[in-house]
Amino acid sequence: MDALIIAAGFGSRLGAISSSKPLTPVCGVPIIELSIRQAMLAGVTRVVVVTGHEADRLEAFLAELSLRLAIDIVPVRLSNWATPNGYSVIAGATRCDGNYLLLMADHLFDVEILSRLITEAPVDCGLTLAIDRRVDSPMIDPEDATWVKMDDRGFIRSIGKTITEYDACDCGAFLATPELAPAIRAAIAAGKAGSLSEGVQILALNNRATTMDIDDAWWIDIDDPHYHALAEETAPWHIAQALADIGPKAEVA
Repeated sequence: MDALIIAAGFGSRLGAISSSKPLTPVCGVPIIELSIRQAMLAGVTRVVVVTGHEADRLEAFLAELSLRLAIDIVPVRLSNWATPNGYSVIAGATRCDGNYLLLMADHLFDVEILSRLITEAPVDCGLTLAIDRRVDSPMIDPEDATWVKMDDRGFIRSIGKTITEYDACDCGAFLATPELAPAIRAAIAAGKAGSLSEGVQILALNNRATTMDIDDAWWIDIDDPHYHALAEETAPWHIAQALADIGPKAEVA
């Protein structure tokens, strides 16, 4: 199974801590390394990373990480990394073989979430999104969250940051199929900006986007100093296995 990690954006809200969000350390290890380690525990054997902002620095780290963890890491560089994140998906999906685990570079997850996406996602659906029904959780930033409205079957009816009726929060982890990139292209052709959520909405309109409830599992979007501090506090209990069982850690200066 491939994983596609979107890591091209500027990450301005975390700029006071680090100039590169994917390389920002949590518990002494860069977020992107923790993400790849967790994905490996879930069964991923190859990783595609879409780069943009500070691409040279990030790609150099990924080359070293590939050797250290003995996993194939394929960088795909966006020339215009200021575009919406759907463009990153389109670029990275061309390098993925079949279905793939789609992750955001500033999110961390319990391995259980990623493992369940790989093993439990319906085979006859275009996309499965991990969702959290705990919409009032202190782990969720209400100012930046992407919200999800579902039907009684768990299929997505609407998704976005500004929808007013919702049942859950988008966790930023997907089991995607080759249907996703064309859906984003269709959204762009219809005049949309090109976000991932707009592509998911296209699939949802065709009953091709479903959800997986993460129940009580842990995840966090590390988007600003507050949530970085929260990650430092809560992550050690959730990343210990990945640090113990997979290769040596990075040496952080």
